[in-house]
Amino acid sequence: MWDINRDDKRTVEANCPQCRQFMANMGLDFPSPKKDNIKEWQHIKSLYSVGITYHSCGCTGPGYIPNTKEKLIEYFEELKREFRYNLDFWRKRQEPTNKKEIDSDNSRNWEFIRKVPGDLRPKKGAIKNEEAKIYWFDRIKEIEQKIEK
Repeated sequence: MWDINRDDKRTVEANCPQCRQFMANMGLDFPSPKKDNIKEWQHIKSLYSVGITYHSCGCTGPGYIPNTKEKLIEYFEELKREFRYNLDFWRKRQEPTNKKEIDSDNSRNWEFIRKVPGDLRPKKGAIKNEEAKIYWFDRIKEIEQKIEK
């Protein structure tokens, strides 16, 4: 129901009509493989186990979803490289101390600042390097855990 009514926070559970086991909610954009395609169903299980589903607003679809285990690992490795690149920026960044430096930092480093969640961005002042480093380090750990799965 959440796909239909985003204000509805109830969990909708459905059971398989054949085996009666709980079915995972893969989203409205889920292209169900043929039931005898074991290899593809195993891949779907792998995707679900690391949190990749076919949920979207319906406008542009769910985005990129790797179609093999190898591509899934490659996708996560690329994300990890991107996250490390961001972490490196925050490790090297000289934290601004006054309004002029903050304005200059926001203008010059907007590419990195916009990737940090809004709750880490103060209304006044600059993002603290330490908070941003913790954020990116946590994202890297999440990806590494997904790769291990």
